[in-house]
Amino acid sequence: MLRHQTASFVEPIAIMTATESRPALRARLKAERAAWLADTPAGHAAPAGLARQLLALLDQLEPMCLGLYWPLEGEFNAVQALLGHAWPEEAPQLALPYCYRTPRRMDYRRWDGSEPAGVDEVGIAAPTGGVVVPDVVLAPCVGFTREGFRLGYGGGYFDRWLAEHPGVTTVGLAWSVGEAQFAVEAHDLPLGVILTEHDIIAP
Repeated sequence: MLRHQTASFVEPIAIMTATESRPALRARLKAERAAWLADTPAGHAAPAGLARQLLALLDQLEPMCLGLYWPLEGEFNAVQALLGHAWPEEAPQLALPYCYRTPRRMDYRRWDGSEPAGVDEVGIAAPTGGVVVPDVVLAPCVGFTREGFRLGYGGGYFDRWLAEHPGVTTVGLAWSVGEAQFAVEAHDLPLGVILTEHDIIAP
């Protein structure tokens, strides 16, 4: 059973004002996380803390096929965190997203763990393996709410994929400084659980 943990150290919550758009909030959160990761002791320690949270959760979930993401600047590197992990049972098949521009959609492709051989249509590193449907997927969060909603990069790829695969276990990976308050839109779907470096949020 997943437990909702409340950290003793509380970061400021970014609140989207009535005049602030989602793109503006997204840009502000990205700038704030970059400064926090580079310039604060909490930011320097955060990757190790989030790695511990993630590996413990994955050992509970025991995925058969795990959907990862290729990390962009400022995102938690889940790929690196999994290197050398001793799985309690058989290691899962790995997969990475492949995004298409027209029509805008996303698949997961089988991945062998090596440097991806290509890029998808939005320029992110992607494997060339066959299409798979993971039973557990990890999603990076620019921002998040305590109700389990994720603020991503605005493309809607993950939300579309998730709407088509409602039975998949979704795990958001976020930094605590990304906690925010923003208006939930019709296409937003709550994640199953969100992890930060010191928190487990299971709505």
